[in-house]
Amino acid sequence: MYIFFWSADEALDLSKLPAFLVEILATVLLLLNIFHEIMGRGYIVQDDVEGYLSKLCEQKADPVTGLLIGQSSTQRDFVVMAIRTPQKEESAAAARNSVDKEWVTEHARQVSRMLPGGLSVVGVFIITDADAKDALTTLRQLLFAVENLISSEHLWDPADDDVTDCVTLQINPKTRKTVCRTFDIKDPKSVAKPADWKYQSGLCSSWATVSCSLNVDMLLPLLNNRTSTGNMEECLKEGLKAWAHQIECGLCLIDGKRLPEDSELTVIQRRNLRQTYTAQLLITTENKRLTDVIQQCGGSVSVTGAIHSRAYLHSNKPKARQAEKLLKRDVVSTVATRVQMMLEELLASDQESKGSCRDKQQKELFCLPHRIFCPLKVSGPLCVCDYQFSDEDLSEVPERLKEMLDIDAAEEDLDTRQEMTVEITGCDVTPEPTQEKVEAPEHKKNYIGVAMATAVALLATAASMLYLNDI
Repeated sequence: MYIFFWSADEALDLSKLPAFLVEILATVLLLLNIFHEIMGRGYIVQDDVEGYLSKLCEQKADPVTGLLIGQSSTQRDFVVMAIRTPQKEESAAAARNSVDKEWVTEHARQVSRMLPGGLSVVGVFIITDADAKDALTTLRQLLFAVENLISSEHLWDPADDDVTDCVTLQINPKTRKTVCRTFDIKDPKSVAKPADWKYQSGLCSSWATVSCSLNVDMLLPLLNNRTSTGNMEECLKEGLKAWAHQIECGLCLIDGKRLPEDSELTVIQRRNLRQTYTAQLLITTENKRLTDVIQQCGGSVSVTGAIHSRAYLHSNKPKARQAEKLLKRDVVSTVATRVQMMLEELLASDQESKGSCRDKQQKELFCLPHRIFCPLKVSGPLCVCDYQFSDEDLSEVPERLKEMLDIDAAEEDLDTRQEMTVEITGCDVTPEPTQEKVEAPEHKKNYIGVAMATAVALLATAASMLYLNDI
């Protein structure tokens, strides 16, 4: 018999072990890896999801598709919500016994915009009594289509600890048999792996909430000759990516402290049912600011104002590293979502007013939507969100929450305090000559500093406005 010891602070020197023990260790590690590959992941599911899916099984519609909302981590995976795909009224009869992939993926894109940091679309489900093999094929197609569309809107680079496995759930409405499988959505050749699906009560009761308010002030160039909506989108996305990189490189203080990446949030304060933390994001100035770059452009968009951002973390020893990553991604996502929503509004208005001339130099003012939170009907701090334009009535928010997330919410349930807007009684949208003071003298005729562009946008809080300008 061999007994050997080594310090936890030192790497194990295999050369000191007998050869047959080295072979045994290698075999054990290989078997563990194979076991992990075969068994797949385990999902802990809020018990309210079971009741929701049971109600959908009682409906006559077949098939019923939907999204699974939760949080994945290297330790555990959680599902806190299931959302049915809205039915297309005009083709309800034709859609029977078929799945509209484009409709499902577009719904997933809209839902993804309404999820704060820490919550995401982690999978899809289908309720059908069709052949299990056919249902799994449909689920696989939906899963990859949903992931491709949602990830196309992300402005951040994937992290090494990002979980790439997503879950599919098939339920037979007659037998209530449940089949849970996962796929690696980053591998187009990924095959299904079995996964454990376990319901648990009070899953969300002790999740941690990390929130912050951030002042946004960025000026984005429009490099084309005109600020047409079609060309604007690509320019703004590139500018937002550069800003997102600044956010990613910024310092994050949690409760006023810079924490080691692997430290647990629970060591900061007493354990309690609802742990809340306040964060600050400090943006570094090592890289050149967008406003310091001099380049030829046809106009610009400036996004300024204050936003409220938050992230939720599961209670299984949440790390500071994960909190920082999720909060930063929520900051980037909420700003990009509002800009994208405004572009969609502009595109719709451009189509209605074709033929209108925008050749003259002008400055235009738009109000970006502000963020409204709505608590989930589960025990715990989790909320979803929506975005309200200044010309919308608050009653429209519960209607969208019902349509997109299939949750019932009253106006009094909505949290509108985090971001406030003020009425704009009037504004001067004529270009001001003083804006040219930052123009580079040596390139006065041909180049315009990004900072002198003519567009100004205010995001949420005290004023939520957007200016667009052509030069």
